[in-house]
Amino acid sequence: MTTEFPKNFLWGGATAANQLEGGYQEGGRGLSIADALPGGPDRFKIVQQPDFDWTIDETRYRYPNHLGIDHFHHFREDIALFAEMGFKCYRFSISWSRIFPQGDETEPNEAGLQFYDAVIAECLKYQIEPVITISHYEMPLNLAKKYGGWKNKALIKFYQLFAETVLTRYHQQVKYWLTFNEINSAAHFPVMGQGLVPANGANDQRNIFQAWHNQFVSSALAVKIGHQLDPNLQIGCMILYATSYGYDSNPVNQLATLQQNQDFNFFCGDVQVRGQYPAYTKRLLAEYNLKFSDLDWTDEELALLKAYPVDYIGFSYYMSTTIEVTQQDHASANGNLVGGVKNHFLKASDWGWQIDPTGLRIALNQLYDRYKKPLFVVENGLGAVDQPDAQMQIHDDYRIDYLQAHIKAMAGAIDDGVNLMGYTPWGCIDLVSASTGQMSKRYGFIYVDLDDAGQGTLKRYPKQSFYWYQKVIQSNGQNCL
Repeated sequence: MTTEFPKNFLWGGATAANQLEGGYQEGGRGLSIADALPGGPDRFKIVQQPDFDWTIDETRYRYPNHLGIDHFHHFREDIALFAEMGFKCYRFSISWSRIFPQGDETEPNEAGLQFYDAVIAECLKYQIEPVITISHYEMPLNLAKKYGGWKNKALIKFYQLFAETVLTRYHQQVKYWLTFNEINSAAHFPVMGQGLVPANGANDQRNIFQAWHNQFVSSALAVKIGHQLDPNLQIGCMILYATSYGYDSNPVNQLATLQQNQDFNFFCGDVQVRGQYPAYTKRLLAEYNLKFSDLDWTDEELALLKAYPVDYIGFSYYMSTTIEVTQQDHASANGNLVGGVKNHFLKASDWGWQIDPTGLRIALNQLYDRYKKPLFVVENGLGAVDQPDAQMQIHDDYRIDYLQAHIKAMAGAIDDGVNLMGYTPWGCIDLVSASTGQMSKRYGFIYVDLDDAGQGTLKRYPKQSFYWYQKVIQSNGQNCL
């Protein structure tokens, strides 16, 4: 390997407001959909029940997102630790319901804006570039309950006002933005990205595609607003990417793999990056007995998509998936909202996610070949059970091994000619897992003393990986190669 990481490479880490902030009823904040998600490994099963109606029932469930790791009161301490690691950037999200508590107000909550004033100022104090996700699985609960989530076109104007508010307020301090987190995840699980559960239409695929269209229009409006404020702002999309392999050389499995890539890995990116619906949209819709004319769209909206594509592609990468559709009896391997059959060449994490750093190099090449726009790995990491010793030291060699292998894969992609902007491993500090609602599924470089029952001191302890990543950034990745 000969190529070095670019001198301005954005090393950092990533979090989301709903998973770490807490303060869920402080500073005028309203409830978000994340506040209504029960904790525990069965949370997805619970919200997929036909009677789940977003009611918060503390007699039956725990709601760990309400506290998160209390970043609301600890953000200065946390950002100081990020600075100690040497972060060049920090990816975080703005809680929509902290700015517009119900989502449909006409005036923002000034106290919420002042909180992010302080967070951004703290980052800039340490020369850390904020990378802000405008909407990260945390739409106001009222928009899901009263309006039925993103299938309702009324949400376009609500998002437009939210985006305009934060872009206008922060465009002079914040250069890098993302419009929606893992927008394509709704293909498998629309509750977090679209606010859809069976009770308000999640089982009708037309609603999923309509919600996507409304989000695509909203993303284009955010790009338009941002570029009008400052043409140099970088506003990207964010997709969940799972490199897909055909199980064998059976042409049927190869075709299914091609279509899996189109339908899941590329569809949302094709619209947001290329500015138009791809040719295979007809085939994709037909699989659900739908036509494009079944959706509510206008020529003006399609023109908006064309005029305001995103500037770069942010994506999460945790694992690959293997496609086998001939109904053979294979062990399954599930992961980040994506299923598939077990790949016997790969090991898996404590939660069964298959570890595949080479798949990241493939993903980077596939995305760059397709779009020829800068790429940003904005999530990647290993969820694991960390056991502190008596001195509260955590020896997480397994996390270091995982991240080092993926950094090598990124270097390989740069050798391949890929334009890669940066790397923000997920959960740079321990936080509540989105998929399981657990604290015990830890990703961070920093251990937070809090358990699944919400018990603990909330004290922060650097792990072994903290000091390793510090050296990665100091050497601009050279100590991994």
